[in-house]
Amino acid sequence: MAQAILKKYYGIDAGQPFFDGKRVRYEANGNLYTLVPVTNVPENVLVELYEMSRHLVTNGDRYASAFYPSKEKKFLVTDGDSDYVLLENRYKKAPGNMRTGRKLAKFHLRGRTLSATITETNRMGEWKNYWEMRLEQMEKAWYRTVEEHPDRPFERLFAETFPYYMGLCENAIQYVVDTEMDEAPAPGDAGTICHERFSNETWGRKFIIHHPFDWVFDHAGRDIAEWIRAQYFKKTHTFRPDVRAFLQQYVSLSPLSPFSWRLIFARLLFPLHYFECVETYFLTRSEKEQNMHEEQLWKIVRGAEAYEAFLGEFYELSEVPIRKYHIPRVAWLKAR
Repeated sequence: MAQAILKKYYGIDAGQPFFDGKRVRYEANGNLYTLVPVTNVPENVLVELYEMSRHLVTNGDRYASAFYPSKEKKFLVTDGDSDYVLLENRYKKAPGNMRTGRKLAKFHLRGRTLSATITETNRMGEWKNYWEMRLEQMEKAWYRTVEEHPDRPFERLFAETFPYYMGLCENAIQYVVDTEMDEAPAPGDAGTICHERFSNETWGRKFIIHHPFDWVFDHAGRDIAEWIRAQYFKKTHTFRPDVRAFLQQYVSLSPLSPFSWRLIFARLLFPLHYFECVETYFLTRSEKEQNMHEEQLWKIVRGAEAYEAFLGEFYELSEVPIRKYHIPRVAWLKAR
């Protein structure tokens, strides 16, 4: 069906599709194409993603996907009841031994010069509010669970462990509040094009692709923290060399201010892994998936002490001069 849409609306004879670990792509005329269903994406969000894409492509990002116009010179096409946009990548390169930290710093430097007004996908300054909202929702779910005297293993474990993770969340929120009160942002703390959730897999496995539908507008610390989080949980016992190298690569091109370091730490302090596991469990009706999330929650809880130790050593691991920058520690983490 997708190949028929490419032919009908764009005049593209696409070859066989392939899945690169993230999305289905098509090759034609030496280029890569990605057909994205956008029926449920608000128009103003599409406009902002288009502006970000155009900015990066114009400013030399060879890996950024460009919005490709139809034969009628439209960026949005409608086929039946469904809307689509087509993205094109003309430069094809395998990830190889990519220096991710340096590449991300370059991506952020380009994104920081974006002049278009971004509102719908703007997350700057919203972490505290977003975390408070998620905490409030989960606290309500916890009260309901406790009142019902759960007999399912997941719900019993959630009832027992949530107070601890609520404390972590409150610490993260307070750390952001204190950072915004204590520190003046540097020029490098201006908003930039970021990713909803950045990891080694975000830019693709077969080819490097900077995909607009992964993007939000936020502080660069978002991507740095989420890459570190993903790497920690992927390689819990051997993550340190990778994290150190990633950060050294990043700061070699784009130094990080005390404000940035504190936001990165605050984001790591927020127990996103726990929140996502619990939220997804209560949203799914599949017993198989619920069992999978039960196993995941046990793994998170068993690893809580190790994650505390990681947070406690984060600034040393990252070679941040905390005394020079007057960066406060979380007292109970320092004591462990």
